[in-house]
Amino acid sequence: MKSKNKKVICALLLVICALLSYFLWLSLRPVEIIAIHQRRNYSDVLVKNFPLTEQGKINWWLKNKKMLKDMYNIPKPAQDGFFTVIFWYFGEGYKETDGYDRLCFDDMKPPINCIDKDSLIMVNNSKNTGLYFILDSGTYHINDSGKMVKK
Repeated sequence: MKSKNKKVICALLLVICALLSYFLWLSLRPVEIIAIHQRRNYSDVLVKNFPLTEQGKINWWLKNKKMLKDMYNIPKPAQDGFFTVIFWYFGEGYKETDGYDRLCFDDMKPPINCIDKDSLIMVNNSKNTGLYFILDSGTYHINDSGKMVKK
């Protein structure tokens, strides 16, 4: 009986180690920016390998906002400072419109100019609310002391 228990424990440990290794590998992959589509002060960024957690997504933005501005000139704020940057999962790539729920880009020729709507994070800034992040679980603001607050 003891031998059987040892085998089960070893198998469980092996599975746990494999899962931990897989999640570590996922978290260490660099974010790949596929394309950027802009309309005035709105920017759509198509990405692969984006961080999995909400805190990871926000931290990625905070660490890479200067790089995005330098390399891609985003965000492009309006005169009052308003901007929106939406990061979309690129998934299976560009597709034809389904006439219903795909996001299609006017700066590309149809028919292969749409993606499935799978937003990862929306970064907004306005004069009244300041910088805030919209994610699946809610909206996060950075307060005056620099602390992240979920609303």
